[in-house]
Amino acid sequence: MTTRVRQLVFFLGALGLAALVVSAFVRLPHFGSGFSIDGAQLGALSVPQRHITDVVTAINFDYRGVDTMGEEFIFFAAVAAVGLVLRPQPDEVVRAEVDAASGRWVPPTSDAVRVLGLALVGPTILFGLYIVAHGHLTPGGGFQGGVVLATGVLLVYLAGEYEHLHGLYPEQAIKVGESVGAAGYVAIGLVGLIWGTAFLDNIGPLGTIGRLNSAGLVPLIDVAVGVEVAAGFVLLLTAFLRQAIVLRVREGEQ
Repeated sequence: MTTRVRQLVFFLGALGLAALVVSAFVRLPHFGSGFSIDGAQLGALSVPQRHITDVVTAINFDYRGVDTMGEEFIFFAAVAAVGLVLRPQPDEVVRAEVDAASGRWVPPTSDAVRVLGLALVGPTILFGLYIVAHGHLTPGGGFQGGVVLATGVLLVYLAGEYEHLHGLYPEQAIKVGESVGAAGYVAIGLVGLIWGTAFLDNIGPLGTIGRLNSAGLVPLIDVAVGVEVAAGFVLLLTAFLRQAIVLRVREGEQ
């Protein structure tokens, strides 16, 4: 296929996509006038049926929990792919902690940044745990809380050095944590099959509305997702920092 033909195919595809986007925007309801029958029904049923006061969590982890499981494994596959692409090669040797961009000057971390960063690590991790644990009560959940937990690890790097971050946790344990979090979602779903109902059927005790120990199996799913997302983002952070900061020199160039 020649360059001209490829450009023509791209132009026709882009033109069709633009027509669909314009048509979708034209058909949008006016601001404030949108109404969804499904949304109204789920908003009315999530509290009495599932004892979940956050309807978004009820939809994500209960009413359409299988779809969310697919989204979690998309993230799992993306992290695994990045780790595979950026993995150290056998003929690479870590020489020193230097910036790979040789022409750039990076100022040292100031004492104020170190103190503030370290002071925020604890509250950030505590806030992440709160978001994960209260996902069925207030906006949040495993995905959002997992990102906040990974941010606490990022603060350690911002307040110190790469070697401090790398020595903070065993990387193998983080990999195991990501796998356990992803497998935990499936294991919770299998409980329904073992019980004799359906996959991801919320058969746990619903508890009292508004309490932490309510919503059946949904809090357990939130925890599994939070572990997987937090571990996945920490692995991504480690992989990218290793490539950006650590200079790798092949043995033949030493």
